[in-house]
Amino acid sequence: MDGYLWQLPLLFVVGVVAGILNILAGGGSLLTLPLLIFMGLPSAVANGTNRIAILCQNIFAIRGFRKRGVMPLQLALLCTPPALLGSWLGANLAVNIDDQVFNRVLALIMIGVLIFTAIDPMKRFRQENIHFGLWRKVMLVISFFGVGIYGGFVQAGVGFLVITALLIHGLDLVRINAIKVLVIFAYTFVAFGVFIYYGQVDYFLGFALAAGTSVGGMIGPKLAVDKGHDWLKKVVSVTVLAFALKLLLFP
Repeated sequence: MDGYLWQLPLLFVVGVVAGILNILAGGGSLLTLPLLIFMGLPSAVANGTNRIAILCQNIFAIRGFRKRGVMPLQLALLCTPPALLGSWLGANLAVNIDDQVFNRVLALIMIGVLIFTAIDPMKRFRQENIHFGLWRKVMLVISFFGVGIYGGFVQAGVGFLVITALLIHGLDLVRINAIKVLVIFAYTFVAFGVFIYYGQVDYFLGFALAAGTSVGGMIGPKLAVDKGHDWLKKVVSVTVLAFALKLLLFP
């Protein structure tokens, strides 16, 4: 137990930063996963342990967005079921992938999000009430099935995929982030169950990290609603660029 004492403050501080990043944009797990591994956890255990923090963070974030009246519940519930199925499949994947290859692929995805966010081609179509016809719904189901697979498998950077999947439909980033926290909260339950089944969770470190991400989860929605889409666009862009360069230059 004494070996844990120096780790707790560090986990809390990094957790707060990661929680805010995850709510506003994504990529917080690119901070927390390496930290857990640095503290001596095997990669799979670090992956499972990180899910505790994700769950706790999003509980507070969901409450924050609902309190501020920006939770598009019907749309979020449409996106959630395919993500649940994908998450179960992703968490059960027994696929060995080279770390450097994975990091570079993720970096390219993030750069794609950065370019899309910077150009913002859907800006002129952005509106309060968007009609989701059959084909839009089919696209959402397919894309969030993929989001679930990726999120169940690794989690890190999944927020950028959710942002991309919803930006193309003309939603603003405030509502996108509200949907994101609900979907990720739901599918993380499924993935976490798989990690528990295989005994790949360190609960002590997980809840210490979760204390920090929960604080970040409370701060994030206020920043998102108060600052609005344009400010979030800048946060997303800076966050994506920083993590993409890190993955490309230091895989």
